[in-house]
Parts: sequence; C-alpha cells; structure tokens
Amino acid sequence: MLISKEVILNEEKIIFETGELAKQAHGSILLKMGDTCLLATVVGSDQASDMGFFPLSVEYREKAYAAGKIPGGYIKREARPSEKEILSARLTDRCLRPLFQEGYMNEVQILIQVLSVDKENDADVLGMCAASAALAISDIPWEGPIAGVRVGRINGEFIINPTYEQLEESDIDLTIGASADSIMMVEGEANEVSEADMLAALEFGHEAAKNIVKAIDELVELAGKQKREFIADTVSSELIDRVRSEATEKVQECLRLTVKEERRKALNEFTTEYLASLANDFPDDESSIKSVLHDVEKELTRSMIMKESHRLDGRDVDDIREIDCKTSLLPRTHGSSLFTRGQTQSLAVVTLGTKIDEQRMDALEGEFFKSYMLHYNFPPFCVGEARPLRGVSRREIGHGNLAERALKPIIPSEAVFPYTIRIVSEILESNGSSSMASVCAGSLALMDAGVPVKAPVAGIAMGLVKEENDFKVLTDILGDEDHLGDMDFKVAGTKDGITAFQMDIKVRGISHDIMEVALDKAKNARFAILEKMNAALPESREAMSKYAPRILTMQIKPDQIGAVIGPGGKVIRDIVERTGATIDIEDDGTVKIASTEPQAAKMAVSIIEGLTASPEAGKVYNGKVKKITNFGAFVEILPGKEGLLHISEIDSQRINRVEDVLSVGQEIEVKLVRIDESGKMNLSRKALL
Repeated sequence: MLISKEVILNEEKIIFETGELAKQAHGSILLKMGDTCLLATVVGSDQASDMGFFPLSVEYREKAYAAGKIPGGYIKREARPSEKEILSARLTDRCLRPLFQEGYMNEVQILIQVLSVDKENDADVLGMCAASAALAISDIPWEGPIAGVRVGRINGEFIINPTYEQLEESDIDLTIGASADSIMMVEGEANEVSEADMLAALEFGHEAAKNIVKAIDELVELAGKQKREFIADTVSSELIDRVRSEATEKVQECLRLTVKEERRKALNEFTTEYLASLANDFPDDESSIKSVLHDVEKELTRSMIMKESHRLDGRDVDDIREIDCKTSLLPRTHGSSLFTRGQTQSLAVVTLGTKIDEQRMDALEGEFFKSYMLHYNFPPFCVGEARPLRGVSRREIGHGNLAERALKPIIPSEAVFPYTIRIVSEILESNGSSSMASVCAGSLALMDAGVPVKAPVAGIAMGLVKEENDFKVLTDILGDEDHLGDMDFKVAGTKDGITAFQMDIKVRGISHDIMEVALDKAKNARFAILEKMNAALPESREAMSKYAPRILTMQIKPDQIGAVIGPGGKVIRDIVERTGATIDIEDDGTVKIASTEPQAAKMAVSIIEGLTASPEAGKVYNGKVKKITNFGAFVEILPGKEGLLHISEIDSQRINRVEDVLSVGQEIEVKLVRIDESGKMNLSRKALL
C-alpha cells in the first residue's frame, strides 16, 4: 500500500513515498521534488560483524537516464562513482553515522539512486532526507531522523535549497544535516562572510530542517516498522574492575608523553605486555580487554583536558602548534610551498596550464569545464604506515574538495588571469587537520606561482570535549584529539571572512553556544596563522616562473575566425608549427596564445594580426610582388589582400618595363594610397622614394 507524506520548503513540495517500490529492502523511500526523483533503500544484517568497526556503507549514484542521457565512453553504462557522487555519499554518511548506538556492529548498506532530475536543483541534500526517512521507517535500530538542507544568500536574504542558477549569485553555499534539536553535520563554502553571518545561516537552515524531520516522524507513525531489539555486548564487571585498577596508572603515564611516536609506542608495548599477563585468567577476552583499555585512554585524555586544560602534546586548549612556511622549494615547478604545523606537513605544488588543460565535467545537469582544481594525496608513509596504494580514496577526494572550496573565492577571474590552475597537496606528515594545512600550503603556492590572488587563506581545525553541560573547545586538534573527542570543526578564510566550513561530530548534536565559541576561537587562530604565512610571502610574486606558459590574449572579429583557422585547420596548424605556441580561439573571437617562449607567443600574435588586419589608406606596408603585368604589379600587403602598384607609381623616374625594376616574389615597401568603393587598393612605391 502506498503511503506518502509531504512538506513544503521554499515554495517547493517535497513528497516522501513508501510501500510501492523496493519492498524487499528493510526500508525504502521514493522522494520527489518537482521533476526530481530519488530512491533510497536501506538493508541491515541480522548478525553482528567481527570487523572491529561499524560496517556502514552509503552509496549515492546518479543514473544517466535521469537526465535523458546515455553514458559516454566505449561501455555505455554507469561505471565507478564520480567525485560528485562520492562527495554526496559522504554528506549523508557523516550525518547518519553518529546516530547509530555505540556497539552496534551489524552491517548496514544505504543506496541512494537518482532516477530523474530537473537540472535546476542539486539532489544531494534530497538524498540525505530520503536516506534518513528509509532508515527511520526500517526495523534497524537508529536514533534519527535527520534532514539535509542547503542554505544560500542573495542580496542579504537567506534561501533554502537554492537552484543552480541562484547559487551563481549567492555568497554562501552551505549544506546542513540536522536533527530536531541539533546540527549534526555542516559542509560549505562562502565568499568571505563573517562568523555572525555563518551562525545566522546555520540557524536559518536548522529551522527549515526541523520541518522535514517533523514530516519524517509523521511518516514513521504511518509506515514505520518495529525496531529490532539491540543490546550491546557487555564486558564482565570483574574484567572491567581489574583492568581499570591495574592499567589506569600506566596508561596515564604513557599519555603524559608529549611526542606522538613515543606515546603510541609506549601504549602499544604496555598493551602487548598486559594482554600476555591476563592470557591465563581471561583467555578468550583479548578484544574486551583492548576495549576497556581504549575506554581508559579516552577517559583519561578527556579528563586531562577538562580538569587541567592539558593536552596530549602539552599545549593549552587555545595554543597553536609551531608553524613553519617555505616557498619556491622545487626549481622546475611553476609554484611550490611547504607548510608545517607541528607534525602535520603539506607540500603544495601549482601548475599553470592553458585552455586545453581544463577539466571536462560530465554531470547530470550538463557538461561544463573546470579551470581550477585542487588534488589532495595522503600516502601511508605520512602516518608511519605501510599500506597498498589502491587509487584515490574517498577521504582524499573529500579533503581535497574542502581545500579546493576554501581557495576558490580568491582565484582570479579568467579575464584577469586566463590560466588553468591545478594545485596538488602532498601530505608528507599527518597528525591532525591535513586538509587545513593543504589550504595554507595551497595559498602560499599560488602566490609563489605569481597568481594574482585576492588575499591569502588560512585554515584551522577545532575540537571539542563535552561532559554533561561543561565543554572545552580545542584549537588546532591532534589526530588523537579528533579520535577521542566529540567534534572536528574546520574553518578556513581570509582576514576578511570565512571561505569554507566543515563540521563532523560524534555526539547527538552541539548547541549554538558551542558553535559560537568555536567560530570565535577559529577566527583568532586563523589570524595568527595568516601572520606566519605573510611573514614568509606577503604578496604574490610579480613574475611567474620562466617554465610557466605565457598567455597573450587578443580579440578578432568573429567573421575573421575562419581566416585564422583556414580550410581544414591548415592555417592555424601552420602557425603552431612555425612558432611552437598553443592557440585557442573562442566563438566570440577571443584568441589565447600560450608559450613558454615569449618571442614565440609574440610571433604568433604578429601572424594573426596580419591575417585579420584591415588595410588602411595612408599606411606603409612591407609587401610581396605576386604578379607582374604590362601596366603594373599586384602586391600582397596583408595575407590574402593584394593591391595594384601601377607602372607609373613604381619609380620616381619613367620606366618602360615593370620587369626592369621588380620581380615576382620580391619584397618591397609600398604605401596604400587609396581604397575605392569596390574595395580595390591603389599602391605607390614612388611616394616613398
């Protein structure tokens, strides 16, 4: 039986339907908004997994038929997920995961399929809502629902779920995942907005999300299944008491070591020895002992922070680790920088390219090109591990996208800087917030490459330890503080405002007060980092690397494009072969000429100017004799443009035969005396003698 529930947001009706499609899934929702339709299904295993972690997988897939398209390539079917699909899946995963009960180890798979799109609205936030509703009505234990919304702002007015067209005008693009009482996840970019504006956007988005959550709750009352009973595995009180009494002091001693490697080594050695000492008394409880030891480590770490304001590396809660910035490390690259903050280090490299280097994007809403991109690599050696390299991970794609969005507002327009820009962040060391290190390194590398950026950008990651109603916000968190704490809150921006924003939490939600404190501390930290960066490189270099291409831009009339390209591309190929330059011509007549050799680019410009120039009466030209007749010679003064040099205008003295003075192929200077109404040109050599 079909059961539906609807809610209206921004004058758009969102409809949740269940009971008709995918009935063998444990929960399924068909979500509709206008012509956009998504199917979200959820299936959960009856048995707990022994993987040692909660095996939740979220997949977001866009079907080409949804936009009336056939997939490109040789294999005409959808292949591996695109970056857009991976990023959309991560959005949903990050706000659903915290609401599963601790200790729940049954495998859960959520699949969101985009079946139809209107090409006006991004379906990613709708996928969050559909997945939430499917989980909520299923029998899988989960403490939702949540809702996903996007917030934009045009002319100071906030908008819920803005269209693609509206986002072009918006100075905020913020995605929020929220429950009825708190915000669970935030991801977005902004054009240097203030902390107060960001808080206002979050509040506005949360209010809208509450309406969707209410609709899902009402749908659960109509179609929800009885939740499975779940009781987490318990460890015997005897084991817990013994481990706590025997291990707490030693774990505390290990945690006082402020160097990460020493601390990890000491904890690992103690764990190995302690497990061996309990092997006879608790032979089958190794995993339980490790679990209790982890709880002890977590409680002691949090207690140190809450009671002493003492962190694992000895810092106070507001301290930033030591920062070092270097530029121009790599001689043959177009721009490079090394940003080190404590034990987190990013090597950023900028490469400048031409129009042909743009990335072609094939999305459901249509094809488009990217002339700016940032790629993030996280090799295993950066955390002292050896692992197989199996392509780009979802985490690398997510972190790279965040850093790319953080720097996007400072990238100059194509009219100002007509280059394709690629930044690569190589993480060489990692102990907390390598994505924000990538922002800082990327900003410096852009300036080192001579890119005229609007302003430098810095990023910082904030953490949280929350106990009851008391909390401590941590500045510049370590990897262990992220793992053992309650929040990972990344903020990037210039001195004038926020450019990117991401928050993930491990608790049910955080209050407005906590976010306000975190944003204020993040601002102070950002300013401190910008000071260090400015000391290393205060502004973009005036000159680009000699190895970077030089792009010259010129404008020709659209009806002259054919003359430059020539039949079958013959003319433009000849120019490229003669000069070695790369030439790109746009439909409006804009010509971009790129070469690492300035003289080659100038030569190409000169040739094109000659091909497209219009003859001007009174101007002197260096022409070539093309044909000789009894009454004069025809001289080519511009490519394809010939004029008559009459025998009487060849010399200051009378001549009997043209051949006595001129020959075919000879180059001579002539003056264009007159262009008649029919376009015929009269030339004179005598006027120059």
